Amino acid sequence: MKTKYKSTKYNSYCIAIICALILSGLTNCTKNFDKFNTDPTGIANKNLQIPTLFIPLEQEIMYSADDGYQVGQNLNADIYAGYACPPEFFGTSLNNMNYVLLDIWNPEAFNSIYTNLIGPIKNKLAATGVKASLPDFWAIALIVEAEAMDRVTDKFGPVPYSKVGTSLVSIPYDSQQSIYQQMFSQLDTATTTLNSYITAHPGQTPFANSDVVFGGDYTKWLKFANSLRFRLAMHLVKVDPATAQAQAEKAMAAPGGLMASASDNAAVAVAGQNDYWQITSSYTDNSMNASIGSYMVGYNDPRLPVYFLPVNTDPSQPGPLPAQYAGQYIGIRLGTDVHSKPLYSGFSVYNYNTTFPVTAKETIMTAAEVWFLKAEAALRGWAGAGDAQTDYQTGIQTSMDQYGVSGSAAAYMADGTSKPIAYVDPINAADNSPALSTITIKWDPLASNEVKLERIITQKWLAMFPEGQEAWTEFRRTGYPKLFPVVNNYSGGAISTQIQIRRLAYPLSEYATNGTAVQAGVVLLGGPDNGGTRLWWDINKGNF
Repeated sequence: MKTKYKSTKYNSYCIAIICALILSGLTNCTKNFDKFNTDPTGIANKNLQIPTLFIPLEQEIMYSADDGYQVGQNLNADIYAGYACPPEFFGTSLNNMNYVLLDIWNPEAFNSIYTNLIGPIKNKLAATGVKASLPDFWAIALIVEAEAMDRVTDKFGPVPYSKVGTSLVSIPYDSQQSIYQQMFSQLDTATTTLNSYITAHPGQTPFANSDVVFGGDYTKWLKFANSLRFRLAMHLVKVDPATAQAQAEKAMAAPGGLMASASDNAAVAVAGQNDYWQITSSYTDNSMNASIGSYMVGYNDPRLPVYFLPVNTDPSQPGPLPAQYAGQYIGIRLGTDVHSKPLYSGFSVYNYNTTFPVTAKETIMTAAEVWFLKAEAALRGWAGAGDAQTDYQTGIQTSMDQYGVSGSAAAYMADGTSKPIAYVDPINAADNSPALSTITIKWDPLASNEVKLERIITQKWLAMFPEGQEAWTEFRRTGYPKLFPVVNNYSGGAISTQIQIRRLAYPLSEYATNGTAVQAGVVLLGGPDNGGTRLWWDINKGNF
């Protein structure tokens, strides 16, 4: 089987030896365990060259250092965000797609970033003395760490952070509130350092040969850091509105500015094959989700053929749909009983031919997202945000520019009638659903703030594709866009079908080797360790 997850046999083997696998005080069950077993400090070579460390750190943001994107993000955040849905069950009919969280899948999302990113930064990189000798390099490391840490905590909740690398026995869990404070503090240090360097060394790019995100351009790293602060700030708007506003306004006023055009987009060149190409074309394990299909087809979105390929009706190919569906875009609804390939193999898939070819970079954050952040900030009356309608329309235009369909933007934004469409499954009518939203595209200045927010978040969601991590966060934070609920929910009542999944459960390896700490983490979580418990910032109240 080509899919990147651990078999039961391999998982049992990992559990048997896991107590010996400690990196920076945290355990991991991956194919890379052997290289850490002989060096529990995570510093195998005290004379490591700094440039050789950065590229794998950047690539691990997308779980690519150990080829783990499929289980690290695609089979959780991407499917829960309404972007993706696999056309098979991978040999187990109870899994993440129908809300049975598999411990053989989800530990990658927890362990990998600690093993391949946070551990090396706190141990290997720090051991080189880079903080004092090359503070500009350290600033980039802090930005990378904050971006990666956000992905871990927003999947699980309280996790180890401040004490990583301080013990070989037990690593305490930090509350999410504390983690967010630490991330803001790291961004303070990073942006101050980069501003100073840029002022003193204009145009210099010492990081150029060690950077697969921005090619060593510190001005773009600064924009990204400011924009990341803005993103993190907006997550807190319900739980801590004062901090959310203060941090967002700080980001909007920051020296260096925010990401503003597609040329500012943060995207990483991963090791080997593009992950979307790999899981879609090579593995044939990734299809379009019915939710994004409902919106894009209903809106006649010009990005639809850029994002996806139409259904396959070629009888010489696996799982073709009847000829009557030729040229259509049809996704798979989450929780569908897809059985085994090729039953649902003919449904629309990510466009691996032109948009996600084997060598394409993978987007971490876009300028379009930042314009939609500004639109929401303007809606909330925050200083420096400008006009909500202008920001909203600029966000759409910037996304259209990014995907080469800028000429369609004006007509798209003027469309006040098109709405999401109902979902019809050509194979099983039991999966059908009426459209859940009536939101249109055209800005309406007379609409309520709630309707304006749905419009902003819906277009933001469409623009952020395929980055499902942030899209899932925004759905949980706002309730938008309105996604089709899971067809079959086998969580036994732990996860609500209508409210939908809120988080991932902690890996069993944490209970086996860091038990006291993870139990304390569950107390900080404030509810049972399952997919139905809300995170700290995920407050069950209105958006305004």
